[in-house]
Amino acid sequence: MNDQKILELFKKGQREKAFSKLYGLYPKIETLIVSKGGSKQDASDVFQEALIILNRNLEKSDFKLTASFYTYLYSVSRFVWKDIQKKFSKQELHNLNESEIEYFHSILEEKKYRLAEDAFLELGARCQQLLHLFYNKAMSFKDIAKSMGFKSEKIAKNQKYKCLLKAKDIFKTRLRAVQS
Repeated sequence: MNDQKILELFKKGQREKAFSKLYGLYPKIETLIVSKGGSKQDASDVFQEALIILNRNLEKSDFKLTASFYTYLYSVSRFVWKDIQKKFSKQELHNLNESEIEYFHSILEEKKYRLAEDAFLELGARCQQLLHLFYNKAMSFKDIAKSMGFKSEKIAKNQKYKCLLKAKDIFKTRLRAVQS
């Protein structure tokens, strides 16, 4: 199946079919990771990460696939593996071409997304619930106050602010730990 047909499957919402076609590329990615010192399990993890990055990018309205799926997944997998190994030299980063820079940014963006997700999960259940009601359910502070037993919508609003501050602190702490 060619890339255009796979892209059409994604556009039609048939992600499972599209991903099953992309899994045909896995043996080549496995060969790459194993040749760079990784195990088959490492290759599987890296490939999954590359697929997640691809999926997130495909959901963006401004994303354009400028290479074949194989080239994209190969490049992203290579960058994910190098990032895991922390083996980027300054010269390598300087010599990246435009599409490689885009792939590298996708990996960094995915890392930040995961850190934000982890920060959210580290919050207490009440903060998680409050943020879920506000952002996912689009509830008003008045309704949140009623639902969560706050005395007023102002208290709900203040709690949301405190929860966000806590999540940001957790995120920043984790980001610093990853960068060091």
